[in-house]
Amino acid sequence: MSELINNREQLTVDKSTDRKELLKTVFWDLFNGKDPGEVKAFADEKLGKVTVEEIMELSQYQHDVLEEKGLSKSERERISAAHLSIMEGNIMEIENPKDIPGHPVHTFHRENREIESLLESKLLPLKEEFEKEDSLANVYKLIDVCNLLYDIDKHFTRKEQLLFPYLEKYGINGPSVNMWRLDDYIRDAIKDTKKQLKNYNGEKEAVLSTLHYIAEQITTMIYREEHILFPMAMSNLTEDEWIKIAQESDEIGYCLTGPATVWKPERYGLDSKALTEGFIKLETGVLSLNQLELIFNNLPVDITFIDHEDIVRYFSHGKERIFARTKAVIGRTVQNCHPPKSAHIVEALLDDFKAGKKDSEDFWIKFKDKFVYIRYFAIRNEQKEYMGTLEFTQNIEPIQAIEGEKRILSL
Repeated sequence: MSELINNREQLTVDKSTDRKELLKTVFWDLFNGKDPGEVKAFADEKLGKVTVEEIMELSQYQHDVLEEKGLSKSERERISAAHLSIMEGNIMEIENPKDIPGHPVHTFHRENREIESLLESKLLPLKEEFEKEDSLANVYKLIDVCNLLYDIDKHFTRKEQLLFPYLEKYGINGPSVNMWRLDDYIRDAIKDTKKQLKNYNGEKEAVLSTLHYIAEQITTMIYREEHILFPMAMSNLTEDEWIKIAQESDEIGYCLTGPATVWKPERYGLDSKALTEGFIKLETGVLSLNQLELIFNNLPVDITFIDHEDIVRYFSHGKERIFARTKAVIGRTVQNCHPPKSAHIVEALLDDFKAGKKDSEDFWIKFKDKFVYIRYFAIRNEQKEYMGTLEFTQNIEPIQAIEGEKRILSL
């Protein structure tokens, strides 16, 4: 009997291994440019239905290969689109809380329906009108729609800043790079279209091409989210983690709509206002934990501390943060807190700090209606050992506007 059981277990392992190899074969066939129709026929015959876990593993494998090969944007998009078209309709459905009002996944689904409605009722009809007549009136209408559509940035940011960090804790890193990169492509395309329209000089085909790209990529992203990402997250995240995501979503905001209600599971009774009692003795004084937190949160700058292992350990929580931060970033590597296209800049800066080549670095950028001054400082102990990096971010637009002197109190 034991021999029979062992044989069954071995068959199960062999079958699982065979499926992994088959999934890799599908990826490499697409990578090497094989006809997607042939690859799909092969996948349908050899694999049939695919689980979210298998998609998750393949996503990680795909990420590692594409990073190693350093492919162009167009090649990444080609492979991702072909891979999705082959798996579409073959992914096993799992229980999804899209019908639980207030749950973060329910809210993501609500936003997706609004995004689809915006595409179908406004963007695509206006695209057709613009194709027939590229009048100034139609140009302005498309600009208005693009402004509305860029609200999708909030939807993407909640994924990237709240959902991805928890997935990383479970060793699921594929979405943090693969999906974030695709999110950025969509963001950039919307911004490029607005720029084309605001400076429109008759390049109709270029505008139409970008609008088609936007609609296609957003529709594909919605499918990726609802059939792969959200089920993957539901299979791994705990209820406590979903509660934290729901609580912190307000800080980032919502796309075109919001939560249907506040989601509060019956068993949940955490007092979010509770503060840890105690005092901290510093070299120049003694402060309570409450006082210390209030001081940091009332400084006219945003502060973030990254330890010597590149892990985000703290950020101040002022009333008007310049860049979105959520508690989900705590314990996450700082590289994964930045878009993939800028992560290498952060990596290079930290390498210089660790090697002692630099002690600080400053950047300044225009961001929305602000002029942002970003400063990084290497933190070293008395033995000059690198202990981490401190980031200061400040809107210096009001400071730049200062003229003359002020020596008395305002009335």
